[in-house]
Amino acid sequence: MIRNYLKIAWRNLIKNKASSLINIGGLAVGMAVAMLIGLWIWDEVSYDKNFKNYDHIASAMQNQWINNATETWNGEGYPLGPELRNVYGSDFKHVLMASWTGGHILSYGDKNIKQSGNFIEPGVTDMLSLKMLKGTRNGLKDPESILLSQSTAKAVFGDVDPMYKTIKIDHKLLVKVTGIYEDLPANSSFADLTFISPWQLLVNDQHYDTRFNNPWGASWFQTFVQIADNADMDNVSAKIKNVKLNSLNKTHNDDARFRPEIFLHPMAKWHLYSDFKNGKNAGGRIQYVWLFGIIGIFVLLLACINFMNLSTARSEKRAREVGIRKAIGSMRSQLISQFYGESLLIAFIAFLFGLLLVQLSLPFFNEVSDKKMSVLWGSPLFWLIGIGFSLFTGLIAGSYPALYLSSFQPVKVLKGTFRVGRLAAMPRKILVVLQFAVSVVLIIGTIIVFQQIQFAKNRPVGYDRNGIVVVPLQTEEVGKKYEAVKNDLLASGAVASIAESENQLTDIYISNGGFTWKGKDPALQEEFVSMSVSSEFGKTMGWKIKEGRDFNAAFKSDSSGFIINEAAVKYLGFKNPVGQTINWLGNKTYTIIGVVKNMVNRSVYEPAQQTFFYLRKGPLGNVNIRINPNMSTHDAISKIGAIFKKYDPNTPFEYHFVDENYAKKFENEERIGKLASCFASLAIFISCLGLFGMASFMAEQRIKEIGVRKVLGASVFNLWRLLSKDFVALVIISLIIATPIAWYFMHKWLQNYQYRAQITWWVFAATALGAVVITLLTVSYQSIKAAMANPVKSLKTE
Repeated sequence: MIRNYLKIAWRNLIKNKASSLINIGGLAVGMAVAMLIGLWIWDEVSYDKNFKNYDHIASAMQNQWINNATETWNGEGYPLGPELRNVYGSDFKHVLMASWTGGHILSYGDKNIKQSGNFIEPGVTDMLSLKMLKGTRNGLKDPESILLSQSTAKAVFGDVDPMYKTIKIDHKLLVKVTGIYEDLPANSSFADLTFISPWQLLVNDQHYDTRFNNPWGASWFQTFVQIADNADMDNVSAKIKNVKLNSLNKTHNDDARFRPEIFLHPMAKWHLYSDFKNGKNAGGRIQYVWLFGIIGIFVLLLACINFMNLSTARSEKRAREVGIRKAIGSMRSQLISQFYGESLLIAFIAFLFGLLLVQLSLPFFNEVSDKKMSVLWGSPLFWLIGIGFSLFTGLIAGSYPALYLSSFQPVKVLKGTFRVGRLAAMPRKILVVLQFAVSVVLIIGTIIVFQQIQFAKNRPVGYDRNGIVVVPLQTEEVGKKYEAVKNDLLASGAVASIAESENQLTDIYISNGGFTWKGKDPALQEEFVSMSVSSEFGKTMGWKIKEGRDFNAAFKSDSSGFIINEAAVKYLGFKNPVGQTINWLGNKTYTIIGVVKNMVNRSVYEPAQQTFFYLRKGPLGNVNIRINPNMSTHDAISKIGAIFKKYDPNTPFEYHFVDENYAKKFENEERIGKLASCFASLAIFISCLGLFGMASFMAEQRIKEIGVRKVLGASVFNLWRLLSKDFVALVIISLIIATPIAWYFMHKWLQNYQYRAQITWWVFAATALGAVVITLLTVSYQSIKAAMANPVKSLKTE
């Protein structure tokens, strides 16, 4: 019986080649989209799950009460680790202090390579259950040791055995290789952890002394914990809530006024639930997991709707088959099984083609999504899920046709009195409306995402970011000889101006408090973004002076001067800010010498924060260089690189263009927009594929009517309008349904951004026009073909 079902199903596929191609093609594309999204979602939800202690690992974070609002930070002062071990030791298996993962120069012989690593306490090897390829997990107990990842060991030592070899970190810290561990997976929070050195090595390094000033007040470091096996994460988090506040009160530290609260953020939430608003977790990437999951389901549903529509549309052609089968004794359940068998065969064939599409498109999808995903061909679980996925798709797509076709009455069919009727087309029309409504929502959403990105890109930056190169000082060599480097750069002709800065202007991450000024509200818990610079910084960056003047190296008094932005003027409440004084920590009084226009130095989607700039002697960490506009960028970079190599030959020359750094601020939204546009395009393609099939069937069904109308004098245009208007009407209905839905969800999405675009009417008008045009283009081929056919051929049998 099953063999017979499959044989009939195969014959129907061969007989109706056009509809079979549309069904298989549409389902294959829909299944491919669903599988790609499934791979992306799996990569997201499996983040960090490679760690054996996944459910027991957390990072310590803090909430601070500032001006009637709660701010959340993931940085901590270095005494937190010892305090947690001493006071709450029974609740933890490991408490580890760590620096932030960053780039460092690893030197061995003549080889100098920049790698990303961290300084962490020795328990990290057990906490992260590192797989040691050489050495043991105890390798970090030597305070002058280093563990290398497998790829880093290969990059530094090549084929030489790295064990117990001595290398240097940043040309000054001499360490011994005591272990090699397997590279951590890409979907891991520690993916860039290519080497680990002991925390104590950092503590002992005099270069980092300033980071250990004001121990509890500063938040320079990270704290990772692994709770005890019998401990509960929420209970432990509640226990340690006031550990920092209690310590601040004991030492009468002024930072106690911020009422800091320590809490544990579980590893299970690091990746998908990383956003905090007013001290509460506000989600994060999980919203995109839900978004793309829903898109995947709907795109697959669109393909299933195509199958349903085309199968039921051809019901008259299969009615006689159903009548004969019922007349000779077939039960309805057998007919349902037969039609389900056909849909399952189509779904299985579509699954195979879908896999091919996934394999071909995966490199592009990985590039767009910034992932390293692959199809798990060798995994039995993958094939089990794939077969289940095919069965599910086949059952969903075949459910309506199977139930509908098997319901025909044999007496009416065989007497020739069976007619489908006008109401029979209603479910198909509803499904077409649903298809285009989903597609229109996706299109409108994609347009608004790109509109928001463009709105932020058009925002005034406040300085001239073109033609500026930032060179981070990775070692002390250039910093110590900065004046000589500066003179050589200016003499080279490649540089128009040069200045130092503590941070890169596109990402100022330092905030400070402890300020007093005339008219300040005593209850105000002030906070300013701050950056120390050299006197040429404003000239180099091209910032725009609104009031007062720029820094001038000739004025010694400028060492006690502030230049503030417009947001700071508003924050301070000064009507005439130039000349006003501000005291910092009670130690030094600064005079405001100038006001600059607001500059975007953090998120492009948030208002500019109150910021001040002040002079400090270097080295400051970054050299900002404005390239001579009369020299090609390539030649200028070559000359600049040669000068840096002259003064620091053992450090790789690293530089960043400011405009490229600024562009990176849009990466996440642009990635989401590109993915959404891909899925929206495929949704439209699938919908048009179904529309094309429906138009083809409609033209075939009404061929005699068209012939009669043409004989009676109807023009090709009149016939085209007759056949097209029904489809256009369905699309217009879908637009009416989709427009408010799209507006609601995109309006809600835009509320995540303080600096946001307004949803304008033209987005909906353009989408509506595009949808109608696409519909007309899709159905016009079949309509015009039918309208131009010779009526003699269609009427000769009458």
